[in-house]
Amino acid sequence: MSEGPGTGAAHGGDIGSGEGTGSAEGAGSGEGTGFAVGAGGAVLRRMTADDLPAVMELERETFPADAWSEGMLRGELADQPRTRHYVVALAGGRIVGYAGLAAAGDQADVQTIAVAAGHRRAGIGGAMLAELLAEAVRRGARSVFLEVRADNPEAQAVYDRFGFERIGLRRGYYSDGTDAIMMKKDLNA
Repeated sequence: MSEGPGTGAAHGGDIGSGEGTGSAEGAGSGEGTGFAVGAGGAVLRRMTADDLPAVMELERETFPADAWSEGMLRGELADQPRTRHYVVALAGGRIVGYAGLAAAGDQADVQTIAVAAGHRRAGIGGAMLAELLAEAVRRGARSVFLEVRADNPEAQAVYDRFGFERIGLRRGYYSDGTDAIMMKKDLNA
């Protein structure tokens, strides 16, 4: 993955700093409907264009140096459901997280995961990741890939818990010069 959606994510599968503990139980299936997830009491549902104002606000807060443009996210949603699967997490009627997957053939890529600062460490990021992995399985993917910032150990720990393995390093991948750790999960294991 290189720059932005379609060719990859500027922030890959980089969960907003500090996300992680908590259960992902209850995530999966849903096929566009809402379902309860995580200890944070959030509900996941498919992202729509109507969600973009709130998603863009969270995007800029979570990834100030690498934020995608609204046009990039619109482009991702235009490919949903053909090659993309994007979800939002709602708590108290407000979007507190979002995540996206690109899938083609037997491979899928976590494009992005973000959780609002006040809702991290409640299992929301893990629940969204579980939903993306379930969607990858539904689409017949055998492997899921992502990039995560080398300076985000919290996100790396989440991916470790989900069985992702480090497969390489992209030096200077992010706009501030930070390296990206490339990770892969074999869905057939």
